[in-house]
Amino acid sequence: MIYGSKSAEDVYLLWQEIIFSRGSHGGEIFFARSIDGGKSFSGPLNLSNSTAGDGKGRLTRERWDNGSLDLAMDPEGNLYAAWTDYEGHLWISRSSDQASFSRPLLIAGNGTEPARGPSLAVDALGMVHVAWTVGEDPAADIHFASSTDGGRSFGTPKVALKSEGHSDAPKIAVDSEGTLHLVYAESPAGRFAQYHIRYSRLLDGSRQFESPQEISGPGAQQVGGASFPALSLSSGHVFVTWEIFHSRGGRPQGLGFAHSRDGGQSFASAKIVPGSLDPASGLNGSQQGLLMKKLASNPKGALAVVNSTFKPNEFSRIWLFRGATGR
Repeated sequence: MIYGSKSAEDVYLLWQEIIFSRGSHGGEIFFARSIDGGKSFSGPLNLSNSTAGDGKGRLTRERWDNGSLDLAMDPEGNLYAAWTDYEGHLWISRSSDQASFSRPLLIAGNGTEPARGPSLAVDALGMVHVAWTVGEDPAADIHFASSTDGGRSFGTPKVALKSEGHSDAPKIAVDSEGTLHLVYAESPAGRFAQYHIRYSRLLDGSRQFESPQEISGPGAQQVGGASFPALSLSSGHVFVTWEIFHSRGGRPQGLGFAHSRDGGQSFASAKIVPGSLDPASGLNGSQQGLLMKKLASNPKGALAVVNSTFKPNEFSRIWLFRGATGR
């Protein structure tokens, strides 16, 4: 995961490395920094340093996703790293100098209710928000917690939106008005069934998220459903992409896209990212990185989407899709 600061020369990397440290599942969380635009990087810093299988987002004992981590920066330049481990814990670590990190703080999760798929967002006043879902629960909901002291402590976790189905893979972002935006995948029939992409928001000063709206729609959802969304904001615009599944239990192929021009009040009809659905390129890659970010935008409305595709025993490729809002 790459994160840029206010300086064009600073680049921050957070990643999961499969290292077996005497635990049942391998995984450690590493951080590195570049101060010369990516020409060179500091030595890797191990933030987790545990045997718990860090970076894994457990769905069941037999199913999990690697890449269960996130990185964010506040207006003062403080960095926040969040990750989950196979044993079920959600951790957050803070850096005030972009070089060293605090001892990880336990936010939520345990062996029977493992936290999965954390997403971080920081508002203009430095309030830190984290959202996640819960594994081992066929009717999991999206949870979130917030910190008013720069990530040193977090309030009691709350359920963002209660539903009867299975909620997974949340992504959050905060706009300049203090509104917290949330996208996630929802399967009314429970785990391993057909998912849809839903969107909601928590207005500044409000105590409850708005009723969610389904934004994946039939136009870019296909038979198998839509899951693993990505989210980005730009000057009142809300952008969402997701993985398209053409069959239940199969691998994704192509990316869906939805766009709001009014801060999330409404969304245009869902579409397929042009060029992302090409049978000749095979299936979407990142088989163990579906929880990672693929979408970014800038204040001028320029969009960038990164995707990988592969054909078993033939080739794999990395694609960069660029677009604009057409303001």
